[in-house]
Parts: sequence; C-alpha cells; structure tokens
Amino acid sequence: MQPLSISLLQTHLFWEDPQQNILQIEEQLKTLPPHTHLTILPEMFTTGFSMNPKAHAETMDGETVQWMKKKAAEKKTILVGSVMIKEGEKYFNRLLWVLPNGQVGQYDKRHLFAYAGEDQHYTPGQKRLITSVNGWRINLQVCYDLRFPVWSRQRSAYDEEGNFQPEYDILIYVANWPARRAEAWKTLLRARAIENQSYVIGVNRIGADGNGNEHAGDSQVIDPGGNILHSCESRAERYSTTLNPQLVKDTRDRFPFLRDADGFMILSDDFSE
Repeated sequence: MQPLSISLLQTHLFWEDPQQNILQIEEQLKTLPPHTHLTILPEMFTTGFSMNPKAHAETMDGETVQWMKKKAAEKKTILVGSVMIKEGEKYFNRLLWVLPNGQVGQYDKRHLFAYAGEDQHYTPGQKRLITSVNGWRINLQVCYDLRFPVWSRQRSAYDEEGNFQPEYDILIYVANWPARRAEAWKTLLRARAIENQSYVIGVNRIGADGNGNEHAGDSQVIDPGGNILHSCESRAERYSTTLNPQLVKDTRDRFPFLRDADGFMILSDDFSE
C-alpha cells in the first residue's frame, strides 16, 4: 500500500432538490487538494434520506451518474456517495464508486431502515463491495449497515504462501444519521475500527431534512486502533488527510487479534419478489 489522500465532504442537503445539492457540492469540490485519491459524499447526497423514489430515482444512465463521472474525471479523484437508483420496477439506495476513467462500482444498501419505512420503498442488496486503490482494499457500506457488525466483519484468510491476509484495510460508511442518535454513530464507528483493525471513515450530513430530523454531522476518520484522527463539527466542512499504510501494518503486527477470529459464513437471504 501507498499513502492514500482522502477528502470528506460534510454538507447540508436540500430536501429532494438534486440541482441545488449538486451545485453546492460542486463548490466544495473546487477546494479539493491536488492529487486527492478518494472523495466521499454523504448518503443520498442529491435528495436527503427520502422515501419518495418514484419521484426522484434515476437510472444508471441518468444525470447524477453522468455528473459523478464528469467530476471524477475533472478532479482526477474517485467519487463516492449514494443515490436513489431505479432498475426495472425496483428502487435501490445505491452507493456508487466512480473512477476518473468512467468506470463505476456499486453497492446496494443491505440493511434498510425499517424504522423510517425504507424497507417499504427500496430493495436490499445481497453483496458487499470491496474494491481497491493504491494497494488499499476498501469495504463500502451505507448508514444503517453500521449497526450490524457481522456484515462488516473481516473474513481473514491465508494466501497461497501462508501469509495472513485480512479482507480489507478501510471501511467507509456514507450516512444520513440523525443527531438524536449521534452517540451511537460515534461509538459504533470506533467499534468497527477496533474489531476489524482497519481505518474507518464515516461521512454524515448536517441540517434538518424534510421530515424535521436534525443531523449533527460528526463525520469522522478513525485509525485501526480506534483512535479518532478527526471529527467534523456540526457545520459544512471539507476535511482532507492522508492515510498511513504503515499504521495498519504496525497495528495488526503488534496486536494480531484477527488471527484468533472465528471463521464464519454469511448466508444470503432470498429477496426476490
């Protein structure tokens, strides 16, 4: 792994107003440091956490995906965030991993937030997305997934030469996590870092949504030992830093806890309709 430069864009989201949200995010993108490898936006960054996909969902050929491709190419950065996506008669809360060359990876949110009725409007995903950049392996997840540690748990293994090899090095959560449960957000982010001995990055929004739910932000970067390297305040903020690969290696070498972890398998549910 080589050092990895990242930027977090914590912002207010205009309710169900993709044009306004894209305009303000473009302003934040203008401040990106040169050579930023990875730029991370919140969950549903064009609409806020809306249960109205019939009115606002786009296809993978739609304006938002095209905009992400354009900006990733212009800024020479990988752009990450989730949006409403329609495929056939189904809707997904889909995290997009958009490369400067136009390639797109995708992860559909597995755990839908039934408390807000998300499960009534969207289809859950069944597969994790672990991708890579600069030698880092990155596990991408969305908001409520944070409450389910098995879904993010390292599935450690040994390679052909007998070397121990954890599954990933960075765990990313994009979110619309409400302020009244902020302590759970901050506590669970640290827990995921400690138990998986990986960097954890949580990118949340600020401000009130269309249902009156307040969001405090608290976007964070946490190291593999659970130490908080940065916590954003409750305001719009673009935070940039560089992740140190040696810290991952040193943590895992000094405290080889993952070697003692239980082996397990996640059985996929049948979500077909």
